[in-house]
Amino acid sequence: MLNSSPFSRRPFLGMLSGLALVGAILLGGCSRFATHGPHEYVYVWARGTYLRDRVAAVSNRVAEVVNGQRLQVIEHGRRFLKVKTDKGEIGWIEDHGVIDQQVYDKFNQLEKDNANDPVVATAVLRDDYWLRDAPGRTSDRFYLLPENDKLQLLMRASVPRPDAPQAIPLPIAKPANGADKPGPPPPPNLEDYWLIRDSTGRVGWIRARTLDEDVPDAIAGLAEGQKIVGAYVLRKVTDPDANVPGNEVAEYVAVLAPYKDGLPYDFDQVRVYTWNVKKHRYETAYRERNFAGYLPVTVTEEDSTNQEPAFSYRVATGEQAVLDPQTGTVKPGETVTESFRMEGVMVRRVGEQPARSPVAPATHAHHEKSHRKRHG
Repeated sequence: MLNSSPFSRRPFLGMLSGLALVGAILLGGCSRFATHGPHEYVYVWARGTYLRDRVAAVSNRVAEVVNGQRLQVIEHGRRFLKVKTDKGEIGWIEDHGVIDQQVYDKFNQLEKDNANDPVVATAVLRDDYWLRDAPGRTSDRFYLLPENDKLQLLMRASVPRPDAPQAIPLPIAKPANGADKPGPPPPPNLEDYWLIRDSTGRVGWIRARTLDEDVPDAIAGLAEGQKIVGAYVLRKVTDPDANVPGNEVAEYVAVLAPYKDGLPYDFDQVRVYTWNVKKHRYETAYRERNFAGYLPVTVTEEDSTNQEPAFSYRVATGEQAVLDPQTGTVKPGETVTESFRMEGVMVRRVGEQPARSPVAPATHAHHEKSHRKRHG
């Protein structure tokens, strides 16, 4: 028979109370080391700055931080953040010198989305410039690219320039019935941006006027007032008297456009430059103009099987192309691919020439002069 005396249950109840107390202490101790969610990070977009030991008119430098560096946020102030570097250095930084995780993720997503995009042309950066997450001067900026950086061009966009004076409205027309009828609204002032990839694989948007298309100096002076958008090697010929490495001179197909932003096409001219071995100079073997052409230009170089070089590109055949008002990118409409091949120094069209959408010629000579100056 079991003993039901209350005194027999006291040791058991005491043991349970002791276990509960130990469990509470252990849980309380573990809570001190539990994670309180992911850390908050910001990233330096400024060229370079310093962390300070206090937010005051007089403070000491704690550490130097540079563009692209990650910082862990410890405390939020009114206009400053208390942060810690990966080395454990702690100090204060102005909040307008950094971007948050959301903006940083946009640049990462740009890099992922465009990792396999074809390169339509190459360019050189004239001066230091920040990558932006979208075309336009009000978009967020982050990575600072150095002067003379080599860039791969992926896509062009044209967006309104916010600080530019707008076009003068057309005068009011006087129809026959005497009623005042305003003319069509003036087009906005546009500026071009390029989606680029740098040598490290970073992707972002750069204003087109801050870079120069990577054009060989040998043919840069043959553009006749136009801008060479891209130049592509077709083949190389041997000239013993040519002052080039290995005496191998490149022949090019080049596509050109006016010096004007906001064009609804990438180029409106094509030229083929071949090398005259006897006269030791470039000559224009083929030219065509007044059409709406679109990048990329596909080139098949001459190879060891003696296959003649060939090239192709897209041209508009339907209605006039338009700019997407949301993204600024060109919507070419109906296009067809035109192909050409070299036969010696002659350029032959492959197939029949389709009906094209003509474009009106336009030039801006002052830009051409500055381009010549940069290329000597």
